[in-house]
Amino acid sequence: MKYRYQTVGTCSQQIDFEIDDNNVLSNVQFYGGCNGNLKGIGRLVEGMPVADVISRLEGIQCGMKSTSCPDQLATALKKVMAKRNANG
Repeated sequence: MKYRYQTVGTCSQQIDFEIDDNNVLSNVQFYGGCNGNLKGIGRLVEGMPVADVISRLEGIQCGMKSTSCPDQLATALKKVMAKRNANG
């Protein structure tokens, strides 16, 4: 299923991604931010289980900010998974 997340506190403004029925992440696209770095992150997490992506990226900070683009991806994934688990 396709998802869209509006980021908060980062240079990127939006993240689009897909999660399949086995909770595997694909097609991660960041909009705005550091283009090359964010493309790299998208490729690195391609095909990974969502839980692994969250555990690796959650809590990463960018400079003095309390979040980062990778952290925002983890936040988006946590929100999606919480909704999916609540809906059965």
